[in-house]
Amino acid sequence: MKKVKEWSSSIILTLMLLLIWQVIAYVVAMPFILPSPVEVCVRIWEIKDVLFIEHLPSTLRIILIGLAISIVVGVVVAIWMNNNKTIERAIYPILVASQTIPIIALAPIFVLWFGYSIWSKVVVTVLITFFPITVNTFDGLRSTRREHVELLKTMGATKRDLFMKLSVPAALPHFYSGLKVAVTLSVIGAAIGEWLGAQAGLGYFSRRMMTQFDGAGVFAPIVVLSLIGIISFIGITWIERKSLKWRKFK
Repeated sequence: MKKVKEWSSSIILTLMLLLIWQVIAYVVAMPFILPSPVEVCVRIWEIKDVLFIEHLPSTLRIILIGLAISIVVGVVVAIWMNNNKTIERAIYPILVASQTIPIIALAPIFVLWFGYSIWSKVVVTVLITFFPITVNTFDGLRSTRREHVELLKTMGATKRDLFMKLSVPAALPHFYSGLKVAVTLSVIGAAIGEWLGAQAGLGYFSRRMMTQFDGAGVFAPIVVLSLIGIISFIGITWIERKSLKWRKFK
């Protein structure tokens, strides 16, 4: 009951927005442009086999592979920058600059390079998710308090001890914050990649429905993508709470 009360405001607001959407769609009466929430739900049920069996697995593979690469490379680069100021000065500006380039403009180039294979979509996903993981982890590593470092040094701690007992615990909350941003962005990256060049996936299916002027069909995979992002975010939050029991959560 406590959880329900905590989320009651969000639930009420969501229901109100859905009701407004339903009314506007009814007034407009052009379902090929603005289908109602009810029509979208009905369409999801009608094409559930195509969505969840044929196209959803393709999108999930892209998201999981892209996130895995971003986590491994992002954490390694963050540790590298934290341990070497020269590397930090060399790489950090490039990280920032990479986020100023419109991904929507690069996606067609990746299709030219990698074709319609899964890797053109994975690269787009990595480019979007790599930055928050790297920067947040790096900031977490830098947040280690100097007095704690000096105290452990006086107690004979090695560099490995300092890293495992101070740097890692300090960086974990920041890492999870970056990961929660990254999992939601990974859905966007996968959808963009599939929209611009793919033979399967929820983004590809949405684009195909658009060419058929099927408004509800366009919205159906978008709703599924949104649910993937929400479930992923909740999953990461749950893992964070379980692995950081020493941290106080409201």
